[in-house]
Amino acid sequence: MSDTITTLGAALGGLGLFLLAVSMITDGLKQAAGKSLRTILANWTNTPLKGIASGFFMTAIVQSSSAVTVAAIGFVNAGLLNMRQALGIIYGSNIGTTITAWLVAILGFNLNIPAFALPLIGIGMLIKLIRQDGQAASFGLAIVGFGLFFIGIDVLKAAFEGIILTFDISQFTAEGLSGIAMFLLIGIALTVLTQSSSASIALTITAATSGIVGLYAAAAMIIGANVGTTSTAAIATIGATSHAKRVALAQVIFNVGTGVVALFILPLMFLVIKGLSHFLGLSTIPSVTLALFHTAFNVIGVIMVYPLNNRLADFLERRFISRQQKQMLPKYLDKSIAKTPVLAVNAITLELIDVSRRVQALIAQALSSTPMTDQDHHAEINNIQSLLAEVARFTVSLERRSLSDETISQLATLLRINQYLLSCTTLSAGLPDLRTLQMDLEDQEVKTNMETFLKAASHYIQQDYLPDGETPYQNGNPDQAEEDHASDNITIEFKKVHTLHNETKARLLLAGTQNHISIDKMLELIERSENLLTISKQWRKATNNLRRLYRDSGTTHQHLTAIEDLSSSIDSLAHDDGDTHETRSLEEAK
Repeated sequence: MSDTITTLGAALGGLGLFLLAVSMITDGLKQAAGKSLRTILANWTNTPLKGIASGFFMTAIVQSSSAVTVAAIGFVNAGLLNMRQALGIIYGSNIGTTITAWLVAILGFNLNIPAFALPLIGIGMLIKLIRQDGQAASFGLAIVGFGLFFIGIDVLKAAFEGIILTFDISQFTAEGLSGIAMFLLIGIALTVLTQSSSASIALTITAATSGIVGLYAAAAMIIGANVGTTSTAAIATIGATSHAKRVALAQVIFNVGTGVVALFILPLMFLVIKGLSHFLGLSTIPSVTLALFHTAFNVIGVIMVYPLNNRLADFLERRFISRQQKQMLPKYLDKSIAKTPVLAVNAITLELIDVSRRVQALIAQALSSTPMTDQDHHAEINNIQSLLAEVARFTVSLERRSLSDETISQLATLLRINQYLLSCTTLSAGLPDLRTLQMDLEDQEVKTNMETFLKAASHYIQQDYLPDGETPYQNGNPDQAEEDHASDNITIEFKKVHTLHNETKARLLLAGTQNHISIDKMLELIERSENLLTISKQWRKATNNLRRLYRDSGTTHQHLTAIEDLSSSIDSLAHDDGDTHETRSLEEAK
């Protein structure tokens, strides 16, 4: 009984010593690397291959794929890396973590551990005592960790040998799918509990070398460790940005996918590894075999996923779309519509009508007496600018050879409208400051005049001069009298804004001359008032062009939906029946 307790106590102590060592190695090397880790991850990842290399290199140094992955997620979260750059780091870190297995396989069982590890602990602590702070101290801590790492392996090895003599270990072999699944789950659980795949894999190799578990069982545990390490990245994404969550999902997809493939070809892999070991002159002991296995299936995983990297990135970019990102996405534009010019023109027109209403609301809110916060105001400006950039990209991406002169003219008008709205949006950034400056004026006459100008501009922009995009015209044309009346109102309202601007500018110049307001404030008010007049001019051009384009093309949301439905029917019939008479008739109708 006492021998059993002693053996279990030694195993528990060895495990604790081992986990402490892994923690010291990781923390010490992370701190010693310091800026180098940030520099490598931020600057050596501009291509997927460089990302893989930097991920491997940094993981091999700090001995923790989780640490490198979490660092990459942190950089993505901070905007220093984009999601596509981080994918390469994920792949490389999985290969880099195999270095731990090789350290255990090559050094852990072939050295006089005390003679090798104890001097390391002494040297590391000496460095730590001499340089108590800074990179040197952190490096000394890492050296101590390496010494404890091998001592932990030695203690575990001795404890496992005692367990073999004490217990019947025949049940610890993986037989059939149930056995493989059980050890896979053990590997996952062990890694989740220790938060270190390196520790879990080293423990597994030690157990296999001591005869505690069979080769297939150990292989399943190593695969489980690879899957379990994704838990660290998943925890790190709590409260993170959408891009960071996509990086964590990429690690889950890669690790789980690689693990599934490795499980399916497990016997084949061991057959190849046996031949490879013989070819390289390596011992066929369990530690070397498992180290080769761990390396092989991670390299195979990278080889499999690398050609699909762009597709995986595209898939991830459609996930975890935040509310803000949804506001930056077009409602009516997609690739299928781009194939048909008439649909493209209609869709872009509807998109710009929708964006115009957002610009209208943005300006009106900025000029109100209770404007939105600066953060919300600038966030909406960024959303609209991104959306307009997407509309412009979609417009210029259309195939020019299939466009008629009329369609090209319409697209040019749409790009012009896009530019007018972009100008309104960009200039609106200074409107909250204009409202604040106006409210702080001490000269009541100037303040009242400025208030009248702001209200007139706000009223003009809020007028419902935009086409609604929903109500279809009868026979495709609006009522001409109604259209002429709307055009007259636009002209009258704009002239009123223009006149009030000139009056306000004259009063500001007079107030500045009479020293009723400072020259700096006068110049700033004049400049921001000019911007508001420019916004009104650009808004007038945008709405006039939208109304004309809407009127001439007869664009409506219902019209677009009907054409899309017809297009889908054509594609379906063409796919099912070939080029039939009915299909040709529908194509003509389209």
